[in-house]
Amino acid sequence: MKRFVRSVLFAALFLSLPSLTVGVLSPRTVGIPYRSSDVVVAQTTAPQLAFDVKANYAKTEVQIPMRDGVKLFTSIYAPRDTSKKYPILLNRTPYSVSPYGADAYKEHIGPSDDIARAGYIVVYQDVRGRLMSEGEYDNMRPHNPKKTGKQIDESSDTYDTVEWLVKNVANNNGNVGMWGISYPGFYAATGMIDAHPALKAVSPQAPIADWFIGDDMHHNGAFYLIDSFNFFTFFGPPRPKPTTEFPPPFKHGTPDAYKFFLEMGAVSNANPKYLKGNIGFWNDFLAHPNYDEFWKSRNLLPHLKKVAPAVMTVGGWFDAEDLYGPLHIYDEIERNNPGIHNVMVIGPWFHGGWARSDGSQLGNAQFGSKTSEFYRSEVELKFFNHFLKGEGELNQPEVLAFQTGSNQWKSYESWPPKGTIEKTLYFHPNGKLSFDAPKETGEAFDQYVSDPAKPVPYTNEITISRGREYMTEDQRFASQRPDVLVYKTDVLTEDVTLSGKLLADLFISTTGTDADFVVKLIDVFPDDTPNADPNPTNFKMGGYEMLVRGEVMRAKYRESFETPSALRPNTVTRVPFNVQDVNHTFKKGHRIMIQVQSSWFPLVDRNPQKFCDIYKATDADFTIATHRVYRDAKHASGLKVHVAAQ
Repeated sequence: MKRFVRSVLFAALFLSLPSLTVGVLSPRTVGIPYRSSDVVVAQTTAPQLAFDVKANYAKTEVQIPMRDGVKLFTSIYAPRDTSKKYPILLNRTPYSVSPYGADAYKEHIGPSDDIARAGYIVVYQDVRGRLMSEGEYDNMRPHNPKKTGKQIDESSDTYDTVEWLVKNVANNNGNVGMWGISYPGFYAATGMIDAHPALKAVSPQAPIADWFIGDDMHHNGAFYLIDSFNFFTFFGPPRPKPTTEFPPPFKHGTPDAYKFFLEMGAVSNANPKYLKGNIGFWNDFLAHPNYDEFWKSRNLLPHLKKVAPAVMTVGGWFDAEDLYGPLHIYDEIERNNPGIHNVMVIGPWFHGGWARSDGSQLGNAQFGSKTSEFYRSEVELKFFNHFLKGEGELNQPEVLAFQTGSNQWKSYESWPPKGTIEKTLYFHPNGKLSFDAPKETGEAFDQYVSDPAKPVPYTNEITISRGREYMTEDQRFASQRPDVLVYKTDVLTEDVTLSGKLLADLFISTTGTDADFVVKLIDVFPDDTPNADPNPTNFKMGGYEMLVRGEVMRAKYRESFETPSALRPNTVTRVPFNVQDVNHTFKKGHRIMIQVQSSWFPLVDRNPQKFCDIYKATDADFTIATHRVYRDAKHASGLKVHVAAQ
């Protein structure tokens, strides 16, 4: 199972699948109340038997016509018990509705087995231009708010699909819901714009919002190399006609991504060495290195203004692909659609982990309870049952967010939470970190040499796929490098909880004309921390430097993502950037650490450290540079945080 999840070919396919539990269905949690600030998780009952989809559901396959005549391939799973009417749950996916064939059934249907057992008509659809659907595919097809006649976008395809389903599927009760994880989460989010009246409830889960600013392919303009290359080598090849097959997986020839991408060299080498110009979208984004109309048109956030269904956006604090999307989609809907039911749930999960794990740990990080099982039975099931079946009272908080470190569910009236205090964790001499501002009146700095030939790795693991455990990985392997600056507080005498946005505020200089800066927020465990996992071979937690959040900034975009500008060599320059949000308690006896570095490879492509179009840079353009991070009273570098009251 682990090999399946980690494989390059099937990783994205897996994102569209429902909960994949092994052996038995997830236990149900019982008696779990929502309180004003905490959610207390009660004991679980005994696990239920696995749910037999084929014994309980009948499958049909249809081609649903869109307004322009294009037909979309759709699989419908309807309960065999036809004595009652059921709501419809729709999942629109670019990752295949497989297995194909009226007698070939999915092992699991719907967001979870809890929902399948509750009785829903579950519908899967290959989106336009993918697998067995007709039409042309467009990655993150731009939304057209002014479409007329036969003009289409993903919102209109959803509308036309819902219209057909409520009119043609027997025994439906007239209510439709949508859900999807990752790319299907994007399709769920687009489907709720100008929605069909029958669409009553939508749950975008790890949805993509903006592929340049914060999701998947770019973060603050920096290119996420390993994700983009591995994804588009199987997702990007042309599909001349409808098919049930994906292209074969790319063969890297080594299990070591660090080695593979370092030997590939500059991003400009990918086409002549491997892709041969056959990946259309790879060519497209290489032609658009800055935040121009190509990327802006694919930004979903400005269009979330006509949302009528109830919405529950779901994300994970350790989602390596799409944490930006859930946070910003929830916020945009909240600001632009007053009066609708709009809530957000964020747990301690990897990408889609709420649907296909028990949520009790990620790597060596332990969360104290089966958070995913709680979510599936007590949050997701109740959300859809309430809005699509009219069952039960819904007492959801505005924001239900797991607080890592303290390992508690918390409910909030808004996100970011109200009542926090903005402070800054400042850098000081000798690697000290504190909330006290530096007092040095003269120029003070720490410096390091950044060599693109020896970039800082993002993980200590040898892997060809990006993986997910690096999001909580022990950072001691990086602390030991001379090209990583390390700052840490004294041992904490009381708990410190950070809830909300993080903003890096760096004052830097460089001998080059461009640079990347990576800021990592880390929880340092006491040296005498016992091993939480009873497995004696598991990594020891004493002194563990757990990554809580990390983010990168391409300095040429410090003033504008649309119009990059060079750094002036040996000139102090301010580089502020968003590091995304957290909800984490640093426990008494722990330390807070911040690391600063200028490569994070091959998660992020290497910066030549020379101002240029990096996608056109050659191997000869990469230069060694010395970077300084200033920490004096005039140039007080640090991380702005929001501290919650204890």
